[in-house]
Amino acid sequence: MPKSAKYLLIGSIEAYSGKSATVLGLSHQLQQKGLDIGYGKPLGTSFSASGKTVVEEDVQFVTHSLNLSANRIAPTLLSVNEVSVQKRLSGEDKTDYRQSLIQQYLQISRGDLVLLEGPGDLAEGNLFDLSLLQVTEVLDAAVLLVARYNSLLSVESLLSAKQRVGDRLIGVVINDIPVTQIEAVDNLLRPFLEQQGIAVLATLPKNDLLRSVSVGELVKQLNADVLCRSDRLDLLVESLAIGAMNVNAAVKYFRKRRNMAVVTGGDRVEIQQAALETSTQCLILTGQLPPPPFILSRAEELEIPILSVDLDTLTTVEIVDRTFGQVRLHEPIKVQCIRQLMTEHFDIDRLLSKLGLTPVVALP
Repeated sequence: MPKSAKYLLIGSIEAYSGKSATVLGLSHQLQQKGLDIGYGKPLGTSFSASGKTVVEEDVQFVTHSLNLSANRIAPTLLSVNEVSVQKRLSGEDKTDYRQSLIQQYLQISRGDLVLLEGPGDLAEGNLFDLSLLQVTEVLDAAVLLVARYNSLLSVESLLSAKQRVGDRLIGVVINDIPVTQIEAVDNLLRPFLEQQGIAVLATLPKNDLLRSVSVGELVKQLNADVLCRSDRLDLLVESLAIGAMNVNAAVKYFRKRRNMAVVTGGDRVEIQQAALETSTQCLILTGQLPPPPFILSRAEELEIPILSVDLDTLTTVEIVDRTFGQVRLHEPIKVQCIRQLMTEHFDIDRLLSKLGLTPVVALP
């Protein structure tokens, strides 16, 4: 029987809290400490067809970023969606997923520590015996919870999670904290949680780059036509501005922003012009009116993509906002950024001692 690795399940109370980012930052530090790392995501979410096989995009990205060999990757057992739920409810899917976990995870050695990315929240996967608590129990895993900071009220959901996860909870990461709130988190929230037996292993400040989305992602979400510079869809948008006011007000407003997407009507030529001369990563024109040729040629020159959408301004803004809230980390610059943040703010030695693991090499 192979030496069994330890399991650390990285979970969250709500979806899009930063689990993948935590996995990327953490595993990098663990590798630097000389530990042999494995990775798995028992429940998949975002699949793409690659050739004849279907791949979990996050798993593929993490594998690639961490340079993990195939024998360090545990398989994704299932994707939870309308179809898989229907099959389960109708009795068509009779798979014993607990058994699959034991066979695919426990009976194969994957190094010193396997980081598992948990479901979106504490309930997801229940129907298949693959919820966070069920997986934790089968694999005898420790749990690290990632929580996005909303306000001091975040304390409620963390206390409730502690009651449900119990002693397996070895710590929490609180991320996306606005600069103005860091003091309150460090002076009030952190000490209180520690008194309740919840180890706060990191408090991570809000970071615009990590929340940014590529112009290409906006094109996909808005189903937009790209009118120029389709070669610059890799540009990252950090904020959204709406060009609905008069030009003088717009110019002042635009100057205060950086790396923005500007949403404005196709007929608002003077606003389009003002946007192109400030820190704009793309122009999104509503109402399906083409911009005049001089706007297109100026955008070409400045390498700023112009998108045209068949939507009204309100709907466009809602879709862009939602895209910001569901950012994936699939850009190398973001991986660099999360590694740096975690190196600065995450207490890796405390985690290792809680897991009973010894670093193989000391960090320089």
